[in-house]
Amino acid sequence: MNSKWYSNKVFIIMLHGLCWILLFSLPYLLRPSFNSHRELVEQNKQNLTYLSTINHIIWIGLFYLNAYIIVPQVIYKKRFRKYVLVLVAIFSALFVIDWSLFYLLIDGVYPIKNFFWFNLFPILFILACSTAFRMVSDRIKEDRLQKEKENENLKTELSLLRSQVSPHFMFNIMNNMVALARKKSDLLEPSLIKLSSLLRYMLYETDEKVALQKEIEYLQSYIDLQKQRFGNNVIIKTCMEKVDDFYEIEPMLLIPFVENAIKHGTGLIENAEIDVELRIEKNMLSFSVRNKFNETSEEIKDKSSGIGLPNVQRRLDLLYGNKHSLLITKQDGWFIVSLQIILH
Repeated sequence: MNSKWYSNKVFIIMLHGLCWILLFSLPYLLRPSFNSHRELVEQNKQNLTYLSTINHIIWIGLFYLNAYIIVPQVIYKKRFRKYVLVLVAIFSALFVIDWSLFYLLIDGVYPIKNFFWFNLFPILFILACSTAFRMVSDRIKEDRLQKEKENENLKTELSLLRSQVSPHFMFNIMNNMVALARKKSDLLEPSLIKLSSLLRYMLYETDEKVALQKEIEYLQSYIDLQKQRFGNNVIIKTCMEKVDDFYEIEPMLLIPFVENAIKHGTGLIENAEIDVELRIEKNMLSFSVRNKFNETSEEIKDKSSGIGLPNVQRRLDLLYGNKHSLLITKQDGWFIVSLQIILH
């Protein structure tokens, strides 16, 4: 997952540096008139610089102390009375430190009001910024972890759905092979060759998106196997255009529709027929599968029924969201599936 701009380390370092420059400038921007202390300032200019530098270091320490210790240990635990006491203790400690440093470095009387001029607003500002920094940082981290968790859950669910497709598909194909073997058909050998190509595709080509043309070839091989199985008992018509190589699609996404049509459109159905059509127009994949069905007969479903279409509907929702439309209808003895996907 790509890092957001606000979580980039370079950006964070630059932001911290900019904030410290601003904060270090505040005492000079807010400096009151010191006409009465002008002589004191001139005599102790260098020591005042030392005092100011030490105060800046203390402010930096206060920022990270509040962000990484006080906020998680006090504010996050909703100990607000304790936080007020902590603030009082911080101001008292800073006052003592500033007073001690002044008498060590400056030759003169300590002006108490200067502590509030130079420290009160900057310290409050630092604490506010530090608290906001920690809360925003934690929220960004929480959102990132949640997003990663959702992505991992999505990958896990997609892997599970894909693993459900393969055994269901293989179960039907192996039944076809058994039927040909019982008939001692000469079509068994070419069927096994086609089956091996299908297995190769399922094992090595389905980890990521695949070229749409490969998916079409895989689909055509499956249909050829079914034609060999049913012979003249079932009419299977296909019209699938050759597409450009740059189009990609999620693997094994189309096969369940054809598999479902063959499963439910054959058997005790007069003049059984299955029509498969695929075309591309302006980056729009249009895929339709039609099969005749018997409206009067009640179908006895086996334990494996129901895996195909619910599975692929779920995969479509996860992978393509609002970039696809799926319409399933029954009309005049036909079961019709129409799928459209916007491809990149």
